[in-house]
Amino acid sequence: MSNDQELVVMNSQLYDSIKDILDIAKNKVTKAVNFAMVDAYWNIGRMIVEEEQNGQDRAGYGEQLLKELSQKLTKEFGRGLSVTNLKNMRLFYNAFQKRQTLSDELSWSHYLLLTKITELDKRSFYFKEAIESKWSVRELERQISSLLFERLTLSKDKEGVLTIAKKGHEIAEPKDLVKDPYVLEFLNLKQNAALYEKDLESALIEHLEEFLLELGKGFCFVSRQQRITLDGDHFYIDLVFYNRIAKCFVLIDLKVGKLSYQDIGQMQMYTNYYKRTQMMEGENEPIGILLCSDKNDAVVKFTLPEENNQIFASKYKLYLPTEEELKSEIMRERDMIEVEKKINE
Repeated sequence: MSNDQELVVMNSQLYDSIKDILDIAKNKVTKAVNFAMVDAYWNIGRMIVEEEQNGQDRAGYGEQLLKELSQKLTKEFGRGLSVTNLKNMRLFYNAFQKRQTLSDELSWSHYLLLTKITELDKRSFYFKEAIESKWSVRELERQISSLLFERLTLSKDKEGVLTIAKKGHEIAEPKDLVKDPYVLEFLNLKQNAALYEKDLESALIEHLEEFLLELGKGFCFVSRQQRITLDGDHFYIDLVFYNRIAKCFVLIDLKVGKLSYQDIGQMQMYTNYYKRTQMMEGENEPIGILLCSDKNDAVVKFTLPEENNQIFASKYKLYLPTEEELKSEIMRERDMIEVEKKINE
């Protein structure tokens, strides 16, 4: 390498090192400024609440107070201190009265979304997940809209709900990696349109970032249409992921229409293949997810072993279900499980 080339390399390395330092500093400053603003809004909310409580015997005192405050503060500091924003600061304080619980990982826009959640357990869950998963504001809004909390908790008992609310979504066993249903509204596909599995797969790859978010924590994309060759016969797994938290491969097969026992048998072959040929020391057994538009519960039950902890069938929805729709669907499945338990007792 010539002296000129060495100089170019050294200059490039120096530039990259300095850029890293400046980027880190910029991020620290941005985070500090954001939290200073959040802290200021929390204190403003606290002072408004305390003042309103002192004057609560006067009808309309709170509204008049906010109106006068907004006029004076806007004149002094400019936009951003409207009556609506002052009300948001009041709501913010009421929702997060313990200042020490605030996190500098979240912006004011994050907190605005969180204060709109009235249920304490649900708000606690999204607060914890937004920090741990480093959700952007858009991602937090999408997770709230897709009813993630309801999908994770409606099939659990009260103790399980409280655990998720306090600790977030923890992955302790294979089934914790699986949601039912998955909500894929970001694909912009119509529920009743003629749809082929290859079209669904292509759409998921095109929106891979959103799909990874829907899958949950720790997922990394590995490949699509992964070929397996057995004695000259070729088979193709639609999507392969790896989960860093569970330390296992996650194989996904897409099915448009009702699930069949042949589909389940094929997934058993896929997971067995990965278990015997791809697993490394320290890794856990692969998990197979059959993602279908119509799940036949009886076929799933009698095809898989009773103690199955490796293969799961889940529905997907191409639209955002209402909370009532979701409750009805999950409660129906939970009732079926309870009936089966009583029969087997």
